[in-house]
Amino acid sequence: MAIEGFVAIYIFMLAGFAGFEVISRVPVILHTPLMSGSNFVHGIVVVGAMVVLGHAETLPEQIIGFIAVLLAAGNAVGGYVVTERMLDMFKSKDEQKKGAQE
Repeated sequence: MAIEGFVAIYIFMLAGFAGFEVISRVPVILHTPLMSGSNFVHGIVVVGAMVVLGHAETLPEQIIGFIAVLLAAGNAVGGYVVTERMLDMFKSKDEQKKGAQE
């Protein structure tokens, strides 16, 4: 069963609104664990993009699939970089100096 037309747009808009409402109510102390969980989801998106690219038959489908894989991979890597920077903010000054010397 394929979702088509306005139903797909409606579901997309509803998911975006629900996601915004949920994330905006997360306390600041939980942002780092939330980022780690979202990185897991980004990994699933990369796998999904690769599966879609594998099923692409025409050249435009392959181009769009390739771009989807690139964007998903960049999103996942960026998420891990941001999480690492957030975790560095919680380190003490001694731990930061020790990490800089290595």
